[in-house]
Amino acid sequence: MKNLKNTLFIFFQHIVPQHLLSRLVGKIADCETPWVKNSFIKWFNKNYQINMSEAQEEVPTNYPSFNAFFTRALKDNARPIDQTQGTLVSPADGAISQLGKIQHGRIFQAKGRGYSLSTLLGGDQDKAQDFIDGEFATIYLSPRDYHRVHMPVTGTLTHTIYIPGELFSVNQTTAEEVDQLFARNERLVAFFDTEHGPMAMVLVGAMIVAGIETVWSGQEAPFLRKPIKKSFEKQEQEPIVIEKGAEMGRFKLGSTVILLFGKDAINWQDSLDACSPVKLGEAIAAKNSIEMPTP
Repeated sequence: MKNLKNTLFIFFQHIVPQHLLSRLVGKIADCETPWVKNSFIKWFNKNYQINMSEAQEEVPTNYPSFNAFFTRALKDNARPIDQTQGTLVSPADGAISQLGKIQHGRIFQAKGRGYSLSTLLGGDQDKAQDFIDGEFATIYLSPRDYHRVHMPVTGTLTHTIYIPGELFSVNQTTAEEVDQLFARNERLVAFFDTEHGPMAMVLVGAMIVAGIETVWSGQEAPFLRKPIKKSFEKQEQEPIVIEKGAEMGRFKLGSTVILLFGKDAINWQDSLDACSPVKLGEAIAAKNSIEMPTP
């Protein structure tokens, strides 16, 4: 019965008009008509049991739209940022989907499935070289999680690539059943220079994700057919430096963050593996020459 249910779910993913559905949901999520947005918010809050005591605004219906509620800010110090020298912190609340070595230019997805590092980065072979034999971590944000994404370490933004693609749902079932899921879905890749060397943060879209925003560009144009590449290294341009623990972007309805680091740059915390829960600000790795603090 479970296999049949999964088969039907994946079949639905292939036949549904993914982008049209996502655009329609996005319009509803941005709607500020009180009865519309309040009905949506109340249903979501009840079904996912959101911890509103952590939010700056604790009353769900006080938000002007569902998207404002979904991307709600947390209270100061709700997520303390580990400031141990050389550590990297989780960029979001969620759970580790997978983490480990990037082997032979491929990243492990689930149950024998993987995908190309180069494809994930929009076919940019030069950028992919920075992460050959490096490390990756895939962090899944569930619907009930806080949906702003923060910096795991201080970094200077160098480039971004917006990559159009499909919009499969992102969860354990699709990770196990949809080949190259994260390299097929729409995504934004942000490249940074850090004390640990090059770092890439990949914000992966999914079905009914209404958009991805960054602190430097706002809404990243969704549903386009061609990749958009941007450079932030012009001499006349003020460098965009984002501190460890500071917000770098957010999902309007949620998905997944993939972190990439170069060879021998970092060590993941030994206690982390697939399905490990993580919270924004917790130490998840350290510079290769530094011993991880005891959790």
